[in-house]
Amino acid sequence: MPSRWSNRRKAFRSILAGNACVYPGSVHDPIAARIAVELGFEVGMFAGSTGSLTVLGAPDLITLTLTEFADQALRIGRAADLPLMCDADHGYGNALSVMRTVEELETAGVAGLSIEDTVLPQAFGTTDAQQILSVEEGIGKMKAALAGRSDPDLVIAGRTSAILITGIEDTIRRAQAYEAVGVDAIFLVGVKTRKELEAIAPKIKLPIILGTATPEISDKAYLASQGVRVCLQGHLPFQAAVQGIYATLKALRDGVAPKDIQNLASADLMRRVTRADDYDRWSREFLGTRK
Repeated sequence: MPSRWSNRRKAFRSILAGNACVYPGSVHDPIAARIAVELGFEVGMFAGSTGSLTVLGAPDLITLTLTEFADQALRIGRAADLPLMCDADHGYGNALSVMRTVEELETAGVAGLSIEDTVLPQAFGTTDAQQILSVEEGIGKMKAALAGRSDPDLVIAGRTSAILITGIEDTIRRAQAYEAVGVDAIFLVGVKTRKELEAIAPKIKLPIILGTATPEISDKAYLASQGVRVCLQGHLPFQAAVQGIYATLKALRDGVAPKDIQNLASADLMRRVTRADDYDRWSREFLGTRK
C-alpha cells in the first residue's frame, strides 16, 4: 500500500479523534483538489453527486457506476496530498456490492467513505420521497463494509438520512446499531436545527459527520461541542465552475474578444495548479530540455 494513502488515512483519523470541527473542501477533479490543498483544507469531500456531474454531466440519480466513481477518486488522490472522504452512496447494490465498493475505493486511495441506508436507486413505481432500508439490512451493509476493508486506517462511516424519513428516534436507533457493528463515524444527513442535533448527539459515542450546514448550526465551535468533527458546506465550487464556464462561452459566442474576457485564472495560478514548475524541472532532468 502506498505510504501516501496510509498517511492521509491517519491524518483523517486524527481529525475524527480531535476536538475540533472542520469544513471539508468539496473537490471533484485533480485541479479542485490542488486548490483545496493550497488553501489549507484539512480534508477533501468527493460526493456521488459531484462525481455524476463531473463524469456524466448527469444529476445525482445513481447512474454513475462504481468503477467510474473509483477512477475519479483515484485521479483526485493521485494529484494532491489531501485526505479524501467519499460519499459511496448505497455501496452500488446489496451488502455484497458494498464489500466490492470498499475494496475498490480503498485501492483508489480514499481516506474514508460512507455507506448509507437509503433505498437507491429509486424503485419502479415509487414516489419522489426518499425511502429507507430496514435497520437489519442497514446493519448488514455496515458489516459488509467492514469486512471489505483491508487497511484498518481506512475510515468507514455509517450514513443515514432517517431524520428526514422516519424521525429522530429512528435516527438514534440506526446510529447506535451501526456504532455497535463497529463503524468509525456516523454520517447524519438532514439535521437542520440545534434541537435536532442536541437530541441525537448525546446518544452517539462516535465522531459525527454532518451532511448539512444550515445557518442555525453552522458554528464550528458549537458543532465541535456536539461531537461533530466534519461538517459539509455543500458543493458550491462545482456550481461556481459551471457558471464560470457558461459565462465565458456565452461571452465568446456573443462576440466578446478573448482579450476582454473577465474573471480568468491568472497565469501564475494556472502554473501552480498544473504543477508547471515541477514539469519544467522534470523536463530538464529527464529530457535534457532547456528553459
